[in-house]
Amino acid sequence: MAEQFDVIVIGAGPAGYVAAIRAAQLKQKVAIVDKQWLGGVCLNIGCIPSKSLLKNAEVAHTLRMRGKDFGFSFDNLKLDYSVAVKRSRSNSDRLTKGVGFLMKKNNITVIMGEAKFKSKDTLMVTDKDGKGAEIKAKNIIVATGASAAMLPGVTVDGKKIMTYVEAILQETLPKSVVIVGGGAIGTEFATIWNSYGVDVTIVELLPRILPREDEEVSKELTKELTKHGIKIKTGVKFESIAVAGNAVKVKLPEETLEVDQVLVAAAFTPNSKNLGLETVGVKLSERGMIEINEKMQTNVAGIWAVGDVTGKLMLAHVGTAMGIICAENIAGAETVTLDYEMMPRATYCYPQVASFGLTEAQAKERGHNIKVGKFPFQANGKALGLGDYAGFVKIIMDEKYGEILGAHMIGPEVTELLPELTLAQLMELTPHEIARNVHAHPSLSETLMEAAHGASGTPIHI
Repeated sequence: MAEQFDVIVIGAGPAGYVAAIRAAQLKQKVAIVDKQWLGGVCLNIGCIPSKSLLKNAEVAHTLRMRGKDFGFSFDNLKLDYSVAVKRSRSNSDRLTKGVGFLMKKNNITVIMGEAKFKSKDTLMVTDKDGKGAEIKAKNIIVATGASAAMLPGVTVDGKKIMTYVEAILQETLPKSVVIVGGGAIGTEFATIWNSYGVDVTIVELLPRILPREDEEVSKELTKELTKHGIKIKTGVKFESIAVAGNAVKVKLPEETLEVDQVLVAAAFTPNSKNLGLETVGVKLSERGMIEINEKMQTNVAGIWAVGDVTGKLMLAHVGTAMGIICAENIAGAETVTLDYEMMPRATYCYPQVASFGLTEAQAKERGHNIKVGKFPFQANGKALGLGDYAGFVKIIMDEKYGEILGAHMIGPEVTELLPELTLAQLMELTPHEIARNVHAHPSLSETLMEAAHGASGTPIHI
């Protein structure tokens, strides 16, 4: 007889395991199923290990490229990238063990195996040995995430042509690499490898890197990455990518690049196949994303979906928020709805990029009369002290009501500055109120205050 639960979560990434915890807090009997690991891509081979590598890259960049600025000199500087990778794996292991502890603490049953719908309330879970068992629940949450999309005509072998999975685990560095895709993953790996002296070229199909960001931010990032020696080719579609002996040849319309490795970082596809969703009639988009409403419900009663598999906004923190809201809706608890357009976005390249809401162009397209407050980090005392002062903060405000429509930042630790602005937008504060909030001096956060003064029409230090 199948074991019965109140809630079963398929997928133990940031969306899934958080949904399980919140459901357990709301007195539900919960099970979570994953075929590979607790913590999902984010903790194991994504957000967390990449940030460890980026910290190493920051130190390496300072020592290699800016030692003289700080009075450091080396006769035989040695950078061991394998140590960086080992440190990143240690940090991942520590956090995944923490997720296991949280499952035990909240009395959540963990089942390792591959889940497939037999009916809308029944799953068949098959373990690594091929043994199957049925489990049942009135409510089942799909949180299976997404995977790197394959490019037509390109064969990923994991050695010469890679996705982020192989790239984040390899302990040796190529001498040269082409990164196909100038989004968050592409620019972050470009930062890491360039800092260790790898010859990096980014090839982006669209007219600019980080194409979803404000155009001014993309231009500033292009300028800074180019200054660091990264070659950027935008508006370019590759014709072919193929291994040729010990090299990889990337054929572009006007040239052929020959490099040690290629990283494919162009797009993601939802993990919605082989779950039996068609058996129970769950509606998918043309691109395979599970369609949901604001409560995280699918079109089938009792089946819910959260995180990257829905394609709403493929970011770990958005999945986490979706998981909490989903669990609260299942339990009938008080909850909120998400405005995906106002969710924070963060890219941890060098310099960092952080944003939310409408870009300047989008705000104008939608008919807003806007005011823009902008403040450069080169006029900020803390940034000068850090020796890290490229970039700016930009706040976009509706002129009529003072409503914050969006903010776009590039510069030192801007990913840490973002929450003040997203909280202000959520609580319907205006730039005037941000400007009146006294910020510690000297601090990077003063740039927010200065940009807010500018949006209000009363710039102080510029």
